[in-house]
Amino acid sequence: MSTTALSDNRYTRGIARFVSELQYEAIPPEVLTRIKLLMLDSIGCAIYGADLEWTRILQKTLTGLDTTQACAVWGTPYKLSAPHAALVNGTQVQGFELDDVHRQGVLHVGAVVLPALVSIAETRRGMSGRDFLTAAVAGYEIGPRVGICMGPEHIAQGWHSGATLGVFSAAAGAARGLGLDVDRTVHALGIAGTQSAGLMAAQYGAMVKRMHAGRASQSGLYGALFAEQGFTGILNVLESEYGGFCTTFSRSQDRFQLDALTADLGQVWQTMGVALKFYSCVGSNHSTLDAIRAMQADHAFGAEDVEKILVHGSQVTMDHVGWKYEPQGLTSAQLNLPYCVATWLLDGDCFVDQFTEDKVADPDRMRIAEKVHVAHDPEITAKGSKFRHKVRVEVTLRDGTHMERTVEAGRGNEKNFASESDIVEKFEKLATHVLPRDHVEQIRDCVLGLDKLADGGALARLLAARG
Repeated sequence: MSTTALSDNRYTRGIARFVSELQYEAIPPEVLTRIKLLMLDSIGCAIYGADLEWTRILQKTLTGLDTTQACAVWGTPYKLSAPHAALVNGTQVQGFELDDVHRQGVLHVGAVVLPALVSIAETRRGMSGRDFLTAAVAGYEIGPRVGICMGPEHIAQGWHSGATLGVFSAAAGAARGLGLDVDRTVHALGIAGTQSAGLMAAQYGAMVKRMHAGRASQSGLYGALFAEQGFTGILNVLESEYGGFCTTFSRSQDRFQLDALTADLGQVWQTMGVALKFYSCVGSNHSTLDAIRAMQADHAFGAEDVEKILVHGSQVTMDHVGWKYEPQGLTSAQLNLPYCVATWLLDGDCFVDQFTEDKVADPDRMRIAEKVHVAHDPEITAKGSKFRHKVRVEVTLRDGTHMERTVEAGRGNEKNFASESDIVEKFEKLATHVLPRDHVEQIRDCVLGLDKLADGGALARLLAARG
């Protein structure tokens, strides 16, 4: 196979040009409104995530190694170097399966963009609130496009897309935050892309799954910082026929669509395609939970009334969340569909209080989970990545009642986005687990009014816990 000429980097360069040249005034008002709400949601997830076992391990380990004291670990009194802060903060955002997801691009966007960008705002004076929002939008636009280019095959073959795609979102946001020109942004993407990694086997109980987003954010930050100083990356990181991102992370060239990387860039805004979560579990489970919730509203039933539940979903749903549940830790519980259905049926909710170590091997949850079966529906898979969360759920009760409901996407999805009041309520509910209410309210007001701030670094300073 011949290698694509280095001059043939039209897609990487097209992305870099969009990122470098994006101006606040060119961003539609609805996108600016949406990015602030998305940011608020991610920050709430991160603050809640500050006091989880796996993030405490990272905090303790890195504060023992790194005495730089430059950037805050959100919701804590700790400070680290910018790259280490990005690693921990990204882990905190993704720490409890509560953060956003671009369903078609298969990416948790805020977890990779914001930690890198906030680190820059904290260490480089002069970034206005509008500059910050512009850089955030640049980051939110790029990673999902790489995911759309790759299609569902990428995650189906075992790559954790949040980690692999995330480096491009992080690098784009950081590059725009640093004000890099087109050439240096190309190099930032090329440096970030070669660091891309993340294995889906981490979903079966490993803490490291939580760290994937933080590592991607750190890699993107490195890409932008190194490129700023003249360090070079792979110029055609996305296009290269040998060793490029797309060819390496896909089984064959007909599995990805390079045109999707720049199609309608600046006209169709992928930021508007990011969905929010109102269950504390992987996004692939939300449509099933909503289907059951809707059926219960029509015909009340509980866990003991159920004879069998059959979920028809895409191949990604089948592989990603449809496996037989075995207690292996909180990560596997939050990713497993039968466990989450059992939790909803028993508790009437599937939020943070439902996922504790003592519940992972709860006999009642495991018994009810045995009643839940997941089957591949080729027709759903054939609809493509836009419909990867679509499910048709059949519920059979012990009295013979049979119900069926089809749901394309869960609450808070991009087609039926959550209200500002719902997002603020979720943010406050999460953040007040860790910080005092008055502090939480200051962060809320700062994010929602960021476009009016002369100093975008004010947000970074607010995210630190007071001594």
